[in-house]
Amino acid sequence: MSLNDPRIEVSIGTQRLKFWDGHRLVMDVPCSTSKFGLGTQLGSNKTPLGSFKVQEKHGADAASGTIFKSRQNVGQWLPGMETQSDLVLTRILWLGGTQPHNANTFERYIYIHGTNDEARIGRAMSHGCVRLRNADVIQLFDLVPLGTAVWISE
Repeated sequence: MSLNDPRIEVSIGTQRLKFWDGHRLVMDVPCSTSKFGLGTQLGSNKTPLGSFKVQEKHGADAASGTIFKSRQNVGQWLPGMETQSDLVLTRILWLGGTQPHNANTFERYIYIHGTNDEARIGRAMSHGCVRLRNADVIQLFDLVPLGTAVWISE
């Protein structure tokens, strides 16, 4: 698929992620943003607002449920295993802030990623990142080129 003007929009209020190709809506899926609220402070576990870009992508060939620590494959999560930990699974779209107030986003390790807690997708439950169901993050990852614009709003 050749993309004209790809962009991702995340709504905190509706807990939805939309992927657009110009005026065409390609994906509209539930997501999960931070249970700690909104913000940009280091160590706050809050979801930042504003304009971003997909700065790095990790996990292209990983199986669904692959557990990442520091973007390295460290094992496999399977349905039925515990969901108390906020694991980074399946794919990673690592965001970089493009505005002065969110310029530290990359160093805060704010990702769009899969989760071991799919049952709570659609509610603010993350530690700052934007969580998706694993099947959804695979689809998004395959569609999104590096540098894709991301907008996170209230």
